[in-house]
Amino acid sequence: MKKVVNVLSVTGFMFFGAIQSTFAQEAAESRTFHQELKLRFIEGGPVFMGIVLVALILGLAIAIERIIYLNLATTNTKKLVADVDEALSSGGVEAAKEICRNSKGPVASIFYQGLDRVDEGVENAEKAVVSYGGVQMGLLEKNVSWLSLFIALAPMLGFMGTVIGMIGAFDAIAQANDISPGVVAVGIKVALLTTVFGLVVAIILQIFYNYIVSKIDSIVNNMEDASIQLIDLLVKYKK
Repeated sequence: MKKVVNVLSVTGFMFFGAIQSTFAQEAAESRTFHQELKLRFIEGGPVFMGIVLVALILGLAIAIERIIYLNLATTNTKKLVADVDEALSSGGVEAAKEICRNSKGPVASIFYQGLDRVDEGVENAEKAVVSYGGVQMGLLEKNVSWLSLFIALAPMLGFMGTVIGMIGAFDAIAQANDISPGVVAVGIKVALLTTVFGLVVAIILQIFYNYIVSKIDSIVNNMEDASIQLIDLLVKYKK
């Protein structure tokens, strides 16, 4: 998570850019976009709007950290399998283990665990591959549940702000004993703004979440396919 710290400084800009189209038509000509956004943020209520913004920043930090990790975990499995096959044929298990040590990614780590136990039999090597594959899957999915939490939390906070804004509008009606638009406008504006910001945050994080899940699925499929090929190589090597 160390790389996340470097990302936090730019997440605010990404947030502003994502919601620019929402308020562009409403922005006054005398104000810049950032001034208009700041005004809308204050009008929506700093408490709920601030919490939604924090959810966005934390969600983006987790998403970007996962994307970086998953990109580093992506390897050319076909080349790795071919290199291990060649090493087993020419130099034996130790040469194949050296190939895995010098390769990055979960597939190479799984291969190493299987090769390390091949002397105990192919069945034990297969069990090691399956067990360590589960460990690697856990590492790939690390913190993704937090991202899904922020996706659910952002619109919920927005809707909570909506309910509170409507309560404020009805309080204003009760105090003024009048249902004119001017009396309820402030409360309704707060209600709508918190909902919009919460939904925008959820949409942004959902896009990142879907990309991360598809990336994990792709890596896991490669891991499973490569693991089967490794077991086949070990069977052939043991004959």
